[in-house]
Amino acid sequence: MEVEKLTEENSLVINGDNHLYKDAIFFDLEHYIYKKPICVGVFGCCYYDEQKQKLEVTQYMIENKMDVKSILFLAKDYFNLMRTKYNKKYIVTFSGNNDFTVINYLFQKYNVDLAIEEEFTQIDLQKQYEKENNTSIGLKSLERQFNIFRDTEVISGSNLAKTFSKIIKDNDYIIRMPEEKKEKILLYNEQDVVSLFHIYTNWNNAFDTELVAIKE
Repeated sequence: MEVEKLTEENSLVINGDNHLYKDAIFFDLEHYIYKKPICVGVFGCCYYDEQKQKLEVTQYMIENKMDVKSILFLAKDYFNLMRTKYNKKYIVTFSGNNDFTVINYLFQKYNVDLAIEEEFTQIDLQKQYEKENNTSIGLKSLERQFNIFRDTEVISGSNLAKTFSKIIKDNDYIIRMPEEKKEKILLYNEQDVVSLFHIYTNWNNAFDTELVAIKE
C-alpha cells in the first residue's frame, strides 16, 4: 500500500525516539475463542518499507481444520523473518494483550517454539493513549480522532467466531463461502493493521489539533 510522505515529528515518541515505526511491525488477529482459544482465523501484520514508501501487508486466513496448526507456523516464520532479515524490534498493537494471549496459548498447544514477547518490544497504542490522556478509548473511536474512515462496516467478534467455527467444522464451507464475505473479513483485518501505522505516525499531529480545538 502506498504511503504519503511522512512528517517524522508527528510520530509517536517512545523513550525520546520518534523513529521506532521504522523498526516495528503492526499486528492484529481475528480469532475464535470458545471457553479457550480455538484458532487464529486471520493473522495480519504490516511494516513500513522506507525505500519504497509503502506498507507491506501480510495476511493468512484459515480455510479448514488443518490450517489451525498451519497458520501458527506461518506466523512463526513471519515473525522470524521480520526479526532476522528486516531487523524489526517492536510490535505495535491496540489492546494487544488478548491477541498475545490467544496466539501464545495456541503456540504452546501445538508445540510452536516462539515467545513473541522475548523477540519484540511491545507498544500498545491503547495503553499509550490512556497514559497520555487519563481515559480509555476503543480503536474505532481513536480512528475517528485521526480522521480514519473505513471502507467496510465493523464486523462483530461474535460473527467472526461463527464464521471461523463453520470453517474448522466443515472442510467444504470455505468453498461455499461467498468471495465477498472472505474479502470483507480480510479487508477488515487489513484496515486494522494499516490504521495502527497511520495512528502511530500521526500521533502528535492529531493530538495537537485536538488541543487547539479545545482551547478555541
